[in-house]
Amino acid sequence: MAKTLQGRVALITGSTSGIGLAIALRYAQEGARVMLNGFGRPEDIAAARAAVGAAMGGGEAPYSPADMAKPAEIRAMVADCQRDLGGCDILVDNAGVQFVSPVEDFPDDQWDRIIAINLVSNFHAIKAALPAMKAKGWGRIINIASAHGLVASPYKTAYVAAKHGVLGLTKSVALEVARTGVTCNAICPGFVRTPLAEAQVKPLAEKFGVSEEKALTDHLLERQPTKKWVEVEEIAEAAMFLAGPNSGSINGSALSVDGGWIAQ
Repeated sequence: MAKTLQGRVALITGSTSGIGLAIALRYAQEGARVMLNGFGRPEDIAAARAAVGAAMGGGEAPYSPADMAKPAEIRAMVADCQRDLGGCDILVDNAGVQFVSPVEDFPDDQWDRIIAINLVSNFHAIKAALPAMKAKGWGRIINIASAHGLVASPYKTAYVAAKHGVLGLTKSVALEVARTGVTCNAICPGFVRTPLAEAQVKPLAEKFGVSEEKALTDHLLERQPTKKWVEVEEIAEAAMFLAGPNSGSINGSALSVDGGWIAQ
C-alpha cells in the first residue's frame, strides 16, 4: 500500500528542531522526500538530518542553511530543492523568532528581525515555490502561524503583528490559487512543548515564588484552558492532514491547535 505522501517533495523552514522537525519526521514517515532548513549546533543539525533520513529509508536528509531574513537565500533554497529533489510540492513556512518588551522600549532591530523572519520570509518562499506548483497542478502551502495570529498579548507587538500578517497572507494566496490545485492554509498553535518554551517555567516559578507545576498552569499556560502543553506531534498531525489527499477543499483556513485558547 502506497504511503500518503509517496512521491511528494516537502520543504520545511525552521525544521532542525521543535515543530518543524516533528513535521519533517511525519512527512518522511509517509513517503515524502524532505529538505530541512534552520540554524543550530552542527551536531544537532546532523542528528536531525540523520533522523529524517532514516525515516525516508536511509542516508541524510537534504539540508539548506538559508537565513530566513535574507530573501536571496530563500530563493536559492527553493531553487536547490527543486533542482536536487525534483520539485517542491509541499512548502511549510515554520521558521520563527520571538522577543518580548513593552512597545515603547521595543528595539527597532528586534522588530525588523521578527517581521522579516516570521512574516516576510513566508512571502518570499511562497513567491519562489508557487510557479512550479501551479505548473504541476498540485501544491500545499502551510504557514505555521500562532494563536497570536488571532488574538493579542501584551509585550509581543512584533510577534503578534507578524502572525496576524501571516493569516492575511494565507487568505490572500488561497484566493489566488483557488482554481489551480494548490491550497494555502495556516496552523495556529497555542503554547507548544519545546525546549525554549519549557525553559520559561523555572524563571516564572522563581519570580512568583511557586512550584514549577503551578508556574506552568497558572502563569505560562494561563490562557490555555487545558492547562497542558500542545505537543509537537499534534502540530505535525495537523500539517499531515493539510498536506494529504483529502484536504483539497480546505483553503485559506486557520486551524487552531491551542487547547481551547481561542474559544474563550
